[in-house]
Amino acid sequence: MDTLPLFLPISGEKYSRCVKETARTLGQIGNGYLNLLILTLYIISYMMLLVLDTNVVVAGLRSSTGASAALLDRALNRVFTPLVSVALALEYEAICLDPKQRIASGLDEPEVRAFISALCTVARPVAPRFLWRPQLSDPTDEMVLEAAINGRADGLVTFNQRDFGAVPTRFGIELMSPREALWRISI
Repeated sequence: MDTLPLFLPISGEKYSRCVKETARTLGQIGNGYLNLLILTLYIISYMMLLVLDTNVVVAGLRSSTGASAALLDRALNRVFTPLVSVALALEYEAICLDPKQRIASGLDEPEVRAFISALCTVARPVAPRFLWRPQLSDPTDEMVLEAAINGRADGLVTFNQRDFGAVPTRFGIELMSPREALWRISI
């Protein structure tokens, strides 16, 4: 009897192959594993939805050894799904292209643009259907919170947890640091 293949969060062609292989294996061993197949498909298809505050993106570009850089790497490798609104993407670009930030990160303008483009490519776009302002004391954090609310995020990743307070939890969104987010997506 064949054993069921081990699945990791994957997408695209590999995902299709794994589903077909599992279905073929289950066809050989009967319907006793139908619930296991359903659970496996749920685990494969579900990836955490996270909104990354701009300070996390900047920190990830400035240091390749921290939790923020590891989180950006996992986003680009589709381990989780970042949520990005147009306003948030424009803020990422504006802040990361600032000359001080570019010097600190050691990246030139085309490299920063390529990174932002790659991040937006793997992200799920969020269209703000409802403006929830004002919720926070810092107006620049409002667009981050709105992306999380409108995108139905599982979490909002930031270094400024104090600025957000308990507001995200009122909307069912977990507020976490980059290290906490890294731990959560590794479970």
